[in-house]
Amino acid sequence: MLNRLTDSLDFQAQALSLRSERQRLIASNIANADTPGYVARDINFAQALREATGTGSSAAVMIASQPGHFGAGAGGVGRSTSTLNFAAPSQTNLDRNTVDMDRERASFADNSVKYEATLRFINANVRTTLSAITGQQ
Repeated sequence: MLNRLTDSLDFQAQALSLRSERQRLIASNIANADTPGYVARDINFAQALREATGTGSSAAVMIASQPGHFGAGAGGVGRSTSTLNFAAPSQTNLDRNTVDMDRERASFADNSVKYEATLRFINANVRTTLSAITGQQ
């Protein structure tokens, strides 16, 4: 019984952590929208969550197109490189910047809503558990 409670909360905590990390990456993309040569990054959320919860494999390996694209030197993402993706440019750009502001704004809003939903789910789960423990309805 206790394992089911902690597993559910652990899963949601991992999801919240990944949502927060994704929000940071999207914000970084937006901040670098005018930086020549900047390549927009994002996380494959589903794959990262599978890896974080131990239900997936990290068989996919990405190749760095520039030195320093991965690891702490590239923003310190702290996740497996298999979940860190580079955005394909939606249109050609003379400065080789791949940030599409419309896509980034939409991703930011979508991720914000999902982050809030995860927080609400954790809060409801904790309230339900606390209510069951104290016997109040």
